Parts: sequence; structure tokens; C-alpha cells
Amino acid sequence: MSTVVSTSASPYATPGTAPGATPYAAPVVAPASAVSWGAVLAGAAAAAALSLILLILGAGLGLSSVSPWSGLGVSATTFGVSAIVWLMVTQLAASGLGGYLAGRLRTRWADLQADEVYFRDTAHGLLAWSVASLVTAAVLTTTIGAVLGQDKRNASATDPASLVHGRAVDGYYIDILFRPQPALVPPAVLPRPDGEVVRVMAKGLSEGALLDEDVRYLGQLVSQRTGLALPAAEQRVTDTFERAKTAAAKATKAAAHASLWMFISLLAGAFVASWLATYGGRRRDL
Repeated sequence: MSTVVSTSASPYATPGTAPGATPYAAPVVAPASAVSWGAVLAGAAAAAALSLILLILGAGLGLSSVSPWSGLGVSATTFGVSAIVWLMVTQLAASGLGGYLAGRLRTRWADLQADEVYFRDTAHGLLAWSVASLVTAAVLTTTIGAVLGQDKRNASATDPASLVHGRAVDGYYIDILFRPQPALVPPAVLPRPDGEVVRVMAKGLSEGALLDEDVRYLGQLVSQRTGLALPAAEQRVTDTFERAKTAAAKATKAAAHASLWMFISLLAGAFVASWLATYGGRRRDL
């Protein structure tokens, strides 16, 4: 009686593999990453570089448009509006370039629905804008901090008032306080207590008004060093403080407006970067 040997096919054998032959193992392909970091970093680098170039160009154009002489150059309002417009142009151009490169340079995604591709392209543009914004902010913060730190060290060596913490008081207003009257002969020359005066005025600026005892005390200091009568010296202290208070209020308002417009420009840059990334992605998939 003959014995029939049945040969069962290997569970790993592919169709068309002869019985007993070594089965072919298909290579395992790792799933492609949803984020092309190379494209994101390339777009961010281009955006940061263009931002730096345009900011330098804007600074040069701004300095060339102002003049220290009265009646020459643009007005402060025109200069402020021009700075805001240039900031918007810089953010839109740099973010658009970075987003487009991030979308155009990313890898092709196969077997994905159009909605998923659109979302990923948008995310690539947003990531490129985020990295570029962080890099630009870090560079500008480091540079400005180094410049301001050097200026503070230089000022501290010659001006005791620069050591005051809190609200800054321009030394110009301290000079006004101790400015002698030409018609009066001041008494013996006494050292100016600039540091103490700045601390008193800085406290007044933080609280919105000078205390009555501070006005009287500063008036005595001014009277002793300028020859003014005490009532006139106290009036000078009050008038000078009001001028410093007005200048501080204008500076605070200008800083608030600058922060608001910077927020708007950054928000617009994020939108443009995401939008142009989708355009670059469509061009990539053609």
C-alpha cells in the first residue's frame, strides 16, 4: 500500500511559491512620518534670515528719514505708521516664504485623503513660522539685551541715578530742577543729590503723584542750589514732575500700541505661513 505524503504550504509562503521552497519575506516598510522636519527647519531658516534682512533694511530707511533739525524729516506720527507698516510687510513676506518652502520641500504622502494632506501642509507652515519666530526672538533678545546691558554699565559708572530700580526718570528733568536762574546769584555750590531725587520722583511716578512732604523736601533742595525762593522752588518741582509724568504716560501708551501691532503682525504671519504651505504642498504633488 503506497503512502501519500501531503505537503502543507507554509503560512508565510507567498502566492506562486513552490512547496518546499524558501518563502519570500516582504520587506517591512516603516510608516512615513507625518512631519517633514527637514522641510520645516529649512522654511524656518529662510523665514528668520529674511526677517533679519528686512529689519536691518527698515532700520536703515527709518534712520535716513528722520532728522535732528526742526522741520526736516518725517513727523513722529508718520514715522510710527511707517514702522508699523514695515513690521507687517516683514512678517508677511518672511512667514510666507518660510511656509511655502515648508510645504514645497516636504515628502510626498501616498494614500492620504485630500483633507489630511491639507491639514498636514497647514501644520508644516505653522511649525515653520513658530520655529522662525522663536529663533528671531531669541537672536533679537540676546542682541538687545547685550546692548542695553553695556549701556547700563557705562551709565552706572558716571550717573548714580541709573542705579534706581522701578520707573526710570530721564536725567533731563533732574537738570531742570537744579537749573539756576540767570538773574539770581546761587549760594555756595552744593553737590546735586541726583540719586535721591530720582528715587523720590520714581516713587511718585509709580503712585501717580508726589507726596506733599516730598514736594517740600525737593523744593528745599532746589532752593538751596538755585537761589529760588521756597514757593517758587516747590512750584518748579511740581511742574517738572508733571512733565515727567506726561512723558512716562506717552511712553507707556506707545509701548502698548507697539505690542498690539506686533501681536497682529505675528498672527497675520502665522496665517500666511499656513496658507502658503498648502499652496506649496499642492505644487509639490503635481
